[in-house]
Amino acid sequence: MQLTDAQRLDWLRLIRSEGIGPRTFRTLINRFGGAGAALEALPTLTGRSGKRVTPPGRAEAEAEIAAAARLGARLVALGEADYPKLLQAADSAPPLIAIRGEATTPNRPGIAIVGSRNASAAGLGFTERLARGLGEAGLVVVSGLARGIDAHAHKATLQSGTVAVLAGGHDRIYPANHAALVDAILDAGGAVVAEMPMGWEPRGRDFPRRNRIISGLAYGTVVVEAARRSGSLITARFALEQGREVFAVPGSPLDPRAEGTNDLIRQGATLVAQVEHVTDVVAPLIGGGAFAHGEGVLALDRPDLADAPIFWDEFDVDGIALPPVPDDLDVPEPADARTRLIAYLSPTPIGTDELARAAGLSVRVVQTTLLELELDGRIERHGSNAVSLLG
Repeated sequence: MQLTDAQRLDWLRLIRSEGIGPRTFRTLINRFGGAGAALEALPTLTGRSGKRVTPPGRAEAEAEIAAAARLGARLVALGEADYPKLLQAADSAPPLIAIRGEATTPNRPGIAIVGSRNASAAGLGFTERLARGLGEAGLVVVSGLARGIDAHAHKATLQSGTVAVLAGGHDRIYPANHAALVDAILDAGGAVVAEMPMGWEPRGRDFPRRNRIISGLAYGTVVVEAARRSGSLITARFALEQGREVFAVPGSPLDPRAEGTNDLIRQGATLVAQVEHVTDVVAPLIGGGAFAHGEGVLALDRPDLADAPIFWDEFDVDGIALPPVPDDLDVPEPADARTRLIAYLSPTPIGTDELARAAGLSVRVVQTTLLELELDGRIERHGSNAVSLLG
């Protein structure tokens, strides 16, 4: 399928209409036979709030397309050649996504890596090694551009291929200080994907919505560190609902950042301690062409859906109420050296050089601060110049 410019404009106006999400969009297309006809019918329909649904005007939609083009992004529709096939196979796939960068990258076999924004240095180090190994195995790494685990997964796979999924519009990078990371991803041949319109500032509930795209772009999702209320567990939940694999990296039972991942393992997620634990599981899926045909492709010839009820809910993600906003969404980076080091330390021993690199502090400052923490009984020293946090 390839939309004409007029059809793309109609699709954009329809999906940007208040109360219309992916499922509503699909129902309207099948009921009326196309986006243009659905737009004409909207004034005769009553939305969820009891009000008439008024789509944005053509000029507004044209302005969004032009703004995206100026930034180097283009809108790709469900069913078109450049629409990622794995995402297309998800029932909650966005009808339109805006892609910047190399459009073929999101179509390569991918694995999502997600985890805590407030990650430990040990977790960050493992993320880098795992992501780099997956890249060397030919897999694209997908993540959400957040600080912590996400950012390290992207940075480790700049050369092998990475895809960042935004919660807001392409011109509203979150966090803002990751704009340079976006540039690096694009310069290296990666891609950045957004569902939301240009100018859209991400809100708390947009992050769980974004997470189903992260999982939808991948054969499986690896959770490295996650507290029990972490948004990473939402990504794992979406992966399960999409029929994808879920992997989890075990952690110390003394570290709250490992509670969510350890729970996932108890619930049946594949334990990951090395790259092969992922590649051995997904290799048969890739070789067997799993999801290759895209069961979620928007159907325009489904008479059985012509009389399906219309669900008016702009956040209807596969008919699922979005989970609560995770409580680690906007955890700030600790400012002083002591607090920062404590945040990066965990019960897992970590070398002081790696700790300094993760914390962004000089080795001298780290050594001085660790001495203070040792005198206070907060850390334990191990061989090979490694330290761990005491409970």
